[in-house]
Amino acid sequence: MYIYQIMSSSFGYLDIILLGMIAGFIILRLRSILGRKTGHESKVSPSFAEKKFSIPTQDIEPVKQNLEVLEGKEKKEFLRGAEIAYESILTSFANGDLIKLKALLSPNMFSNFSEAIKLRNKENIKSEFTFIGVKESSVEKYEKIKDNLFATVKFVAEVISVKRDKENKIIEGNPDKIKFVTDSWKFSKNINNKSPNWYLSEITS
Repeated sequence: MYIYQIMSSSFGYLDIILLGMIAGFIILRLRSILGRKTGHESKVSPSFAEKKFSIPTQDIEPVKQNLEVLEGKEKKEFLRGAEIAYESILTSFANGDLIKLKALLSPNMFSNFSEAIKLRNKENIKSEFTFIGVKESSVEKYEKIKDNLFATVKFVAEVISVKRDKENKIIEGNPDKIKFVTDSWKFSKNINNKSPNWYLSEITS
């Protein structure tokens, strides 16, 4: 009985020592795993990632455009817009779309276009129009007169244009032929107007 008690007491001490070693081993393993980089960590610190980058506006002065000339980036942007307006005006006129035309024409030009569309409708003339594309565009003349800007643009474009009478007979154009057209349009803009839009004010040729 005495020997059994001694052995039981020894096994109790051994169990405690063994459990302590196992616990220490587990703690060391956890530290080694948690302290190691896995390659999936964010490369940006969370404190920086949450911040928004902003530029102090008080240190930036707006660049004032020289309205006396049209060149560089402003000229390229103007021609790009003029080409879009050219296509839209021709297409809208062929379709008789007065709403779109009003947004692109000066009051006087809108009146002229409206009268032409009314006359065409009165004579039952149908207009078929396909815009192929602008082949060339250039600013022929640019000037500032008081508060108004004027820019004359030369367009060379490819289109298919056909007019038919009330009996659907072709009276002008060829539906199977692409033709070149050359136009010189004058656009205008008032610098006091908040709208950045230019308007077709005159067709010179």
